[in-house]
Amino acid sequence: MADTAIQIGELSRRTGCNIETIRYYERIGLMPAPPRRGRYRSYGGADVDRLGFVRRARELGFTLDEVRALLGLASGGDATCAEVRDLAAVHLKDVRARIADLRRMERVLADAVRACDAGQDPGCPLIHTLYADQDRGV
Repeated sequence: MADTAIQIGELSRRTGCNIETIRYYERIGLMPAPPRRGRYRSYGGADVDRLGFVRRARELGFTLDEVRALLGLASGGDATCAEVRDLAAVHLKDVRARIADLRRMERVLADAVRACDAGQDPGCPLIHTLYADQDRGV
């Protein structure tokens, strides 16, 4: 991509990232502060690439700190695949734990909805489930 200067609206359009999010990423240092042409921010191809990287990492559920670490590894030149792999492995473990939590929630909710559909319990089974002890599996 040619390094033609673009404004923030065009950067947003090219990357699918909200303008306010771009400004936020600049404030927290994920995106460098761009030069200005008059009162307008001026972005280039490297900014499009970096923002795309950040957006894809966020879509995969990486935290802002993890994205910052990945950017550091990617731009440092000394990044080894093993370091990136280690960061990804920790993230994968967290994702799998969240999936397990969601599966437990799904089972409890499915049971409550089935009990509601059966209409055999007095009162509302979902409300009873929400008041139940934590040791019931959620």
